[in-house]
Amino acid sequence: MFTPEPSQIFNVVVVEDDLFFVRAFSAAIEGAADLRLQGVAHTCRQARVLLEQPAADVLLVDLGLPDGPGLDIIRAAQVRWPKCHVMVSTVFGDEGHVIQSLEAGAAGYLLKDSSPERVSEEIRSVLAGGSPISPLIARRLLTRFRHALAAESAPAPLLQQLRPITSTAAVMVDQVRLSPRERQVLEYISKGFSYEEIAALMAVSRNTVLSFVRRIYAKLKVRSQLEAVHEARSQGLLVD
Repeated sequence: MFTPEPSQIFNVVVVEDDLFFVRAFSAAIEGAADLRLQGVAHTCRQARVLLEQPAADVLLVDLGLPDGPGLDIIRAAQVRWPKCHVMVSTVFGDEGHVIQSLEAGAAGYLLKDSSPERVSEEIRSVLAGGSPISPLIARRLLTRFRHALAAESAPAPLLQQLRPITSTAAVMVDQVRLSPRERQVLEYISKGFSYEEIAALMAVSRNTVLSFVRRIYAKLKVRSQLEAVHEARSQGLLVD
């Protein structure tokens, strides 16, 4: 579980036009001892005004704003607040919006089909170096990734000779780097299970699962579930 330094407070800015989610996110943030709501914007114009102020630690952005796309705010934040962690909270679950958001600099992508009250947990996750992604989005990205791999053509003879050696060596290295529980979590992630589902399957808390995930990210030098699965597969740690 992510534990902030004593008396450490992280500032959060919310860019959201739906009043229900504004209230829910604000209540969750203000109810957390280690988080402070620095500001709220309902439009792109208001968000740009906030970006002229001192940087927040986390920026929570909706993509569908009344006067423009939230993607513009993500890109602007990369320039104005380069050290700020950006998270998307949206109803858009298509690949186009997901890929564009990640390319623009978002570190997390959450659909509004989960409880808004959990936003404080997701904020702590991104502050700890994670990249929280809704399970449905993770499944779609993994499916897309598998299809892309299947479509790739490789120069057969030499690659086929090298693969067994490379894979075996990588597995030996990764068996040392990842504990059995970390490998188990990684297996579940690769199958598209949510953190809650993984916690139930392993009979542990969600925070314990997040701790495993953070260690996996650190050891594999990645920042998201998709990157973790890709790196694990490339090293022979996961097998379809």
